[in-house]
Amino acid sequence: MSKKKRFQLRQSAILLLTALIWGAAFVAQSVGMEYIGPFTLVAIRFLLGAMTLLPVILMQNRIIRPGKDGKRLTVDGRVMSGKTLVLGGILCGLALGCASIIQQIGIAQTTVGKAGFLTAMYIVLVPVFGIFLGRRIKPLIWVCVAVACIGIYFLSMPPGSISLTRGDSLCLASAFVFAVQIMLVDHFANLADGVRLAAIQFLTASALGAILMLAFEQPQASQILKAAYPLLYLGIMSSGTAYTLQIIGQRGLNPTIASLIMSLESTISVICGFLFLHQTLTIRELFGCVLMAAAIALAQLV
Repeated sequence: MSKKKRFQLRQSAILLLTALIWGAAFVAQSVGMEYIGPFTLVAIRFLLGAMTLLPVILMQNRIIRPGKDGKRLTVDGRVMSGKTLVLGGILCGLALGCASIIQQIGIAQTTVGKAGFLTAMYIVLVPVFGIFLGRRIKPLIWVCVAVACIGIYFLSMPPGSISLTRGDSLCLASAFVFAVQIMLVDHFANLADGVRLAAIQFLTASALGAILMLAFEQPQASQILKAAYPLLYLGIMSSGTAYTLQIIGQRGLNPTIASLIMSLESTISVICGFLFLHQTLTIRELFGCVLMAAAIALAQLV
């Protein structure tokens, strides 16, 4: 196996783990909304995510040394650009915060599995956005995207229907913003330190959620405590761990392939909805899961 192929497999494995964590997060998001509002949930989860990364950053400070020209280097040897880091973190954070808020409101008005697969529409939008940025997409990737879209249809739409509820529409809208976030991460992950980029991203998303929370919600400490377990999972695992893995895993990997792998979160969300929320899977939904898995596997042949 070539060095390039080993690298692609390693990055793909990182993104697969990311998808597993995110898939289970849909259950936590649904449960958390039983106690607190969407803005409060977004503000707290991403604040916890940023706090989770602080020990990692402190450990990195002991490893990072100035380069020969005096410039500080990242752990993997690239020059650390302070301005690029801050700008990238803020832009990624604004996109992440907006996408998460829209998705969170939508989840409260639809099922976990449906929300997962409607959000996964970003697998179509990422290559489309890439075209406007001058990227060339191989034909096999478009086949994978087409198969994945068919899978999403079988999982989210009733037979013979293409209608969407308000919750479904919001989850679909969040896919557009998540696609923007993926493209931003793809750009800035190659220019700045991944962990620091993720930390600034989380703080920005948390600040956005906090501003809207203070403007539109009145969270109570007792309600937040009731949502403690979902918040801890969302903050430490889904935010602090998974979004950092996304930045690391996307580095050097085609963003279209990356989005296909991460879209497996939708299949995981359906499974978790069945296991933890007792939402049953129909034959039609299972067929959609198979199509999604096939598209993701086929993308690895590129």
